Amino acid sequence: MTLSHSISLPSSLLFMGVSNVLTGVMFGIPLPVQPMKAIASIAIARNFSMEETAAAGLGVSAVVGVMSITGLLSWAARVVPIPVVKGIQVGAGLSLVLSAGEKMLKPLGWTGPSPFDNLLWAIGAALALLLCTRAPRVPYALLVFTLGLVLAGARLQDTLTVRLFPSIPLVLPSRATFIHAFLTASLGQLPLTILNSIIAVTHLSADLLPEVPTPSVTAIGSSVALMNLVGCWFGAMPACHGSGGLAAQHRFGARSGSSVVLLGLFKIVLALTAGDRLVRLLEAFPKALLGLMVLAAGIELAKVGESLNVGARDLREEETGDVVTKLRVLDESERRDRWAVMMVTVAGLLAFRNDAVGFAAGMLWHWGLSANGSSSGRMPDGERQPLLHSR
Repeated sequence: MTLSHSISLPSSLLFMGVSNVLTGVMFGIPLPVQPMKAIASIAIARNFSMEETAAAGLGVSAVVGVMSITGLLSWAARVVPIPVVKGIQVGAGLSLVLSAGEKMLKPLGWTGPSPFDNLLWAIGAALALLLCTRAPRVPYALLVFTLGLVLAGARLQDTLTVRLFPSIPLVLPSRATFIHAFLTASLGQLPLTILNSIIAVTHLSADLLPEVPTPSVTAIGSSVALMNLVGCWFGAMPACHGSGGLAAQHRFGARSGSSVVLLGLFKIVLALTAGDRLVRLLEAFPKALLGLMVLAAGIELAKVGESLNVGARDLREEETGDVVTKLRVLDESERRDRWAVMMVTVAGLLAFRNDAVGFAAGMLWHWGLSANGSSSGRMPDGERQPLLHSR
C-alpha cells in the first residue's frame, strides 16, 4: 500500500505506535494494533489513493464510535451466541494458516528464491518452534524477527538512512470520496471490525488472560474509533484490534500491556528514523520465516474452539458472596448443536473469505435450531431456556 501511495508508512508507524503505547497502558493486556484487512485488500485491488483509504477508515470508525456511545456494541455482545463468536475466531485462525501456506510457504523451493529464503529456512524455523513449545519463556518471535531482518539486510546489501522528522501528509477527502470509499471498502470492513476486532477480542482476552480485568466491548470500540479518527487524517493506515493478533502475542509470550508498549516505542523510533526506506527492508523479509510465524499464530487462534463445550463463557455460572465459577454440563444433543453452529460459521467464513458471510450463516443455523425446538434448548427438568446465551 505504501508503494502504491495508498498510505504513508511514516504516518502509519507513528500513529499506530502511539496507539500501541496508549492501549498497552490503558488495558494492561497485549492488545494488538493492526491494519484493517478488508480495507487493505480492497485498497490494493482497486489502487486506492491516500484520500480514499483515509475516508474508508474514517467511515468505519464513525460507525463503531456511534455504536460504542449508544451501547449497541454491548447489546451485540450479549445477543451473539458464543458458538458464532468461536466460529469467527476459528475461521480467522484457519484463514491465517491457509494464507501462510498458499502465499508464503508454497512458492518456496529447496534452495530458492534465494539462499536466504527457502524451504530449508522454513524447516529450521518449524523445528525451532517445536522446541520452544516446551520453553514458553524463550522469545521465539523476537528471535525469528531479528533473524529475518538480518537476512533481509544481507539480501539487499544496503543500509537504512537515518532521517529525523519525516514528512507527515495532511489528507482531506472530499464528500464524494467519503461516499465512494464507504460503499466500496467501509461496508466490507465493518462486520470484521465489530466481530473479530471488538467482540471476539473481549472473549479471547477473558479466555487467555483470566487473571487480568477483561476490557469491555464499549472500551475496545471507543479505542478503535479514536485512533482512526486521529490518524487517518494524516495518511495513517486504518487500524483496529484483533483476536488473531492477541492470540499471536499470547502465543509468543506476551502477558501484559508492557509488550505492546515496547512495540509501540519501536514503531515510533522507526517512523522518526527509517521512514520510507524501511519498505525495502520489509519487502526482503524471508517468506520462510514470516510464513512459520503466521502459521503458528493461526493455529493458536483456531485452538480457542476446543473450549466451546467445556469452559466457554456462556457455560459459566457465578454465585454471590465469594465468587465461585461453576460450569454447566451439556448433554450430547447440546454439544452437537453448538458444534454445528460453530462449524457452519467457520465454513461460511472460509468458503467466501468473508467474516460477514460466516456470521450470517452461523446466526441462521442458530435460529433454525431454535425454531425447530432443538433438544439443546431444554433444561434437564423440561423447562425451556435460550439455545445459546452470552453473559
